[in-house]
Amino acid sequence: MSIFMDIDVSIITVTWNSAEKISDQISSVRLACKKYTFEHFIIDNASTDDTVSLVKKDFPHIQLIENKKNMGFGYPHNQAAAVSRGRYFLLLNPDMRLTPGSIDTLVAWMDKKTDVGIVGPKLVDPDGVIVKEAAPRRFPRVWEHTALLFGFARVFPGVLDGYLMKGFGFDKEQEVDSVRGSFMLMRRTVYNTLGWVFDPRYFIWYEDVDLCREVKKMGMKIVYTPIVSCVDYVGQSFKKRDGFWKKKHFTQSMLVYTKKWYPWYVWIWVALVRPAALLISFVYGKVSRNT
Repeated sequence: MSIFMDIDVSIITVTWNSAEKISDQISSVRLACKKYTFEHFIIDNASTDDTVSLVKKDFPHIQLIENKKNMGFGYPHNQAAAVSRGRYFLLLNPDMRLTPGSIDTLVAWMDKKTDVGIVGPKLVDPDGVIVKEAAPRRFPRVWEHTALLFGFARVFPGVLDGYLMKGFGFDKEQEVDSVRGSFMLMRRTVYNTLGWVFDPRYFIWYEDVDLCREVKKMGMKIVYTPIVSCVDYVGQSFKKRDGFWKKKHFTQSMLVYTKKWYPWYVWIWVALVRPAALLISFVYGKVSRNT
């Protein structure tokens, strides 16, 4: 664990075949952080496109870590954190484009809000329209895990409205359960207490919700603020993965999450019905591709 904190912000980005968007992201960071010092880590998960060569050629200031295989989302963040020197962490997806001065504004805000552990900004599309699917989330309730497992929202569109916080007031600063993991500004105190940025048991999905629960458990707040907005292209790398792959890893992380945070019988229930959910996902994918 790094003990030096002579930099204001350690920015951590995990890439996998992210060549299409990573240049814009890195360039935007420079304009977003003018008043504070920063270091920018990129941890690449064995990309097969030009991500690594592009970063090496065009952005020599980047601290690049190359993994020989795909290590998921959480573990690479911990790799960078272990050698980082910032008093804040900015967890930033490769398909984000920051607005000028946005990091400066949020760091100054966090310096004043000492009871806040994590803050997330307003996320918009390239046209400036709010990305509602990137809204803060309420912590999922037991029955909502079942709805997520089986995709009940396809048949009952409003079944997850509470969890998805439909009707959320995007123009109001407010305390929330969790903010989107694509942009999280986190106090280093959290990392020093936990020993990790994301619980390494999660390969992908649920790690951001889990982190927010840990922060609240420490007695600190999770806050959404609209004082800055950033462009979120929403999961460009995920679009290269098929639905069954996503469902497999999503439900595996759901197992980890429910075992950690719920009574034992909830985890048993998820473990018992998960095979059926995976089968439905597999069949649905086959039918969709053939129609």
